[in-house]
Amino acid sequence: MASGRTSRWLAAVAAAAAAAMTLTTPAAQAADAAATAAAKPRRLAIAIHGGAGVISREQLGPDGGAVYHAGLQEALDAGYAVLEKGGSSLDAVTTAVRILEDNPLFNAGRGAVLAHDGRAYLDASIMSGKDLAAGAVTGVTTVRHPIDLARRVMEDSPHVMLSGEGAEEFAGERGLERVPNEWFITPTRKQQLERVLRGATAPRNELQGLGTVGAVAIDAQGHLAAATSTGGMTNKRWGRIGDAPIIGAGTYANDASCAVSATGHGEYFIRSVVAHDICALVEYKGWSLQRAAAEVVKGKLVQRGGEGGIIAVDAKGEVVLEFNSPGMFRGMRDSSGRRMTAIYER
Repeated sequence: MASGRTSRWLAAVAAAAAAAMTLTTPAAQAADAAATAAAKPRRLAIAIHGGAGVISREQLGPDGGAVYHAGLQEALDAGYAVLEKGGSSLDAVTTAVRILEDNPLFNAGRGAVLAHDGRAYLDASIMSGKDLAAGAVTGVTTVRHPIDLARRVMEDSPHVMLSGEGAEEFAGERGLERVPNEWFITPTRKQQLERVLRGATAPRNELQGLGTVGAVAIDAQGHLAAATSTGGMTNKRWGRIGDAPIIGAGTYANDASCAVSATGHGEYFIRSVVAHDICALVEYKGWSLQRAAAEVVKGKLVQRGGEGGIIAVDAKGEVVLEFNSPGMFRGMRDSSGRRMTAIYER
């Protein structure tokens, strides 16, 4: 009898040991790690920009540009609130950009710079990293929020980009809010155009339009999105289009790598396909987002004579704000508690 109990005890010990060995195999460990990672909450993150260029401190005034920081913070917090409530990255970037489009301090929507004929012509684009869906519009003149129209192109049409009268017609069919072109025009932008047409230099205390506005984000499901909106260049002619509405140049998002929104001298960003190039370095070479952004913005762009910057977020929620110009209006916030807005490198 004792021998029987001993045999059963030895058998139980052997079974337990075998089970332990099975649980500690590489495959089991990998499965356990994957389950742990899946259970861990994803990092939420959003970043925004309001243009890059030469920004002298005296232009900002004695308060260091407090009104610009306030405008960035409003858009940043509104976009992050969407993420915090479980909303999508697409909704977050759309929300942030809409607010920036309504802020006359920035070169998008109301307060956009004016073309040679004295009118505002607006461009915007948006992209989903989940399925690579994208939408863009260019030469819009009456749609209050061009980013909304770009998103409707992405979601409600078989196309990626619509321009001019066709984009306006599509906006009317979708019932988007329309305003007279004069609604976008501010006294500051009129003065800037008049000065350029006269060939005069800018006053030392005038902060000119510095490019686009944009946002990138990652949501709780790990999906990335990017959005960009702009009024383009002061005194632009012949229907000029910059990088902001060009998927791959001014805007790009792919869950496999990163989401990018760019701002700067558009012709250089188009030639260098900046947004996609950064994501390609992350996806195909396995580079960190910081390394990829620096290589493109401070390496390739500088070598080619291009000035500007980007905001980006990768699949891990890491945020990068990179620029090669004297300054860039920017901000970021994530679920680790980081929240900041800035203009200069330091």
